[in-house]
Amino acid sequence: MQLTIDKKYQTYYPPKFQLLKWVGNKQNFAAQITSHFPAEYGKYYEPFLGSGAVIATLSPKSGLGSDIFRPLIEIWLMLKKNPDELTDWYAVRRNRIGPEKKEQVYENIKNSYNANPNGPDFLFLSRACYGGIVRFRKIDGFMSTPCGIHDPISVENFANRVNEWKIRLKNVDFLHADYKVAFSEAKSGDLIYCDPPYSFSQSILYGAQDFQLVQLLSEIDKAKSKGVKIALSIDGNKKSGDYICDIPIPKNLFKTEIFVNCGRSMLKRFQMEGKTLEREIVSDRLLLTY
Repeated sequence: MQLTIDKKYQTYYPPKFQLLKWVGNKQNFAAQITSHFPAEYGKYYEPFLGSGAVIATLSPKSGLGSDIFRPLIEIWLMLKKNPDELTDWYAVRRNRIGPEKKEQVYENIKNSYNANPNGPDFLFLSRACYGGIVRFRKIDGFMSTPCGIHDPISVENFANRVNEWKIRLKNVDFLHADYKVAFSEAKSGDLIYCDPPYSFSQSILYGAQDFQLVQLLSEIDKAKSKGVKIALSIDGNKKSGDYICDIPIPKNLFKTEIFVNCGRSMLKRFQMEGKTLEREIVSDRLLLTY
């Protein structure tokens, strides 16, 4: 759904509800982010797909969503290939709650996932874990997030979300790949939106351990030189805890800088074990090469 407001930009409306529960989810800010995307572009790329909130809000005529995390891409591929089966993945696991205690169901599925990482288990865990925080132990890579205090949404509710999201993403292909693949494929006039893990504040999250911002900035520079338009969401705070963040952004790489207030951090709440977050307002920077 979109409404033209001038010849350069458009207004886009996000899905009513998120498909995946996800820390750092841009669901509440996707309309603001996409309002700064050019109205005219070729193919849309989102190489750090995550929850897909931005790509679903944009609902591009031609798009590629990719991510290095295989279980996540298995979910998106199934949404594209067989949405009913995706709902069945969730139903088989969600319907165990009742006959079995929620916490026991969660732990059993988490153990199943850790023994063999896969999309079906990960789908349920993302909706049932604490705050949607997909946290991995550095020692062995196992998902370690405890069960959330909430009840996972009903199968009917999830099915309704699948129905909306499959329509919004009907023109999007999905690929399990490093972000550099999208940058190598993009051509002049195409648009890339990047929402990478924030190296300073999200080191416990999937993908953040090996991610190097300097390498991404180099790819952005190369893509910009061939006429690709790039938007980058990046941590807007200069501090992470007591550490001063030195984000090495080359001068003149980006033309526009916009600040997005993202509210209070669920990740901080997890790390601080529920202590007050009055001073933990998260601010993202949206950097544009155009």
